[in-house]
Amino acid sequence: MIMMNTTRRRQNHGRSPTGEQVLEAVDLIKTFQVRGRGRFNAVDGVSFTIHAGEVLALLGPNGAGKTTAIDMMLGLTEPTSGRITSFGTTPRRAVQNGRSSAVLQTGGLLHDMTVNEVIDVIASLHRSSGRAGHVKELAELTRIGKQKISKCSGGEQQRIKFALALLPDPDLLVLDEPTTGMDVNARRAFWDTMKRDAESGRTIIFATHYLEEAQDFAQRIVLISDGQIRANGPTHEVQAMTSGRTVSFTVDADADAVVSSLAQEPGVTAVTRNGNRIQGTTADSDALVVQILGQIGGRDVEVTAPSLENAFVALTGHQAQTGPQASTGNQPESEATTIDADGVR
Repeated sequence: MIMMNTTRRRQNHGRSPTGEQVLEAVDLIKTFQVRGRGRFNAVDGVSFTIHAGEVLALLGPNGAGKTTAIDMMLGLTEPTSGRITSFGTTPRRAVQNGRSSAVLQTGGLLHDMTVNEVIDVIASLHRSSGRAGHVKELAELTRIGKQKISKCSGGEQQRIKFALALLPDPDLLVLDEPTTGMDVNARRAFWDTMKRDAESGRTIIFATHYLEEAQDFAQRIVLISDGQIRANGPTHEVQAMTSGRTVSFTVDADADAVVSSLAQEPGVTAVTRNGNRIQGTTADSDALVVQILGQIGGRDVEVTAPSLENAFVALTGHQAQTGPQASTGNQPESEATTIDADGVR
């Protein structure tokens, strides 16, 4: 799905200067009427600012409010209260001006048309026919250009949506679960393309369940759960919001005695063992390693940095999915599929 404007042509300009405010949300609340439950805040008091050149991942479990937040970023729905602006205007106007574009989970393609026909038609509506060939190459669609949409796999259809979103050459690109249906090679190629795109200065916001994508690509994480922001900061800082580094090692001595001793050490928050393999969590991994190699006489020492998955679980109370499922039948996350809006604004 792509939002497009058929009456307005985007003015020629370069990328927004790095650091310029691209989007601001202040105290956003979106209320729905839920069957059998009454009124429900899918987004509940959310505030954040996004600046030009950022690559931001919006993370959260199913039903966290990610898709509702994205809908408000694009002007697809209005907040019940609070305010949101994009490029100094309304999100809808920013899309109409070609400054914002999106690849969404919902919305279909014209299945009776070929890939080339769909892209060429939408390009003409955007008055961007000169970019059609370029976006086909970026999305790696040239080889299947004569193929009907109905014959394309789920991953190929995602790449078509990506190409359509790039037609207006937006300053802000919003991706909602962009790799759904893609196999491993297609995902890798997609993120390689996105990395090059980000290096050109485009601002990118993407929502995903899959933490390795966020950990590998995002500069900044906004973690949302139950409609509220639980963490907002650089990826490495969010990763570090758990209890510290994990140090694992092997001992030849009495493992139980070593576990009991380590559990009394200041700064060690957890100690476990599996046979003679011991694992400790600590805020000062350097000091613990010195102790292991010296006093304890351990070997095969391994230090593991905090992971985004650990932070996700600790901050949301939900288990995270650790990899995308290459399936064309994934059910998209959308509060609208289970909630009756009933005209609530």
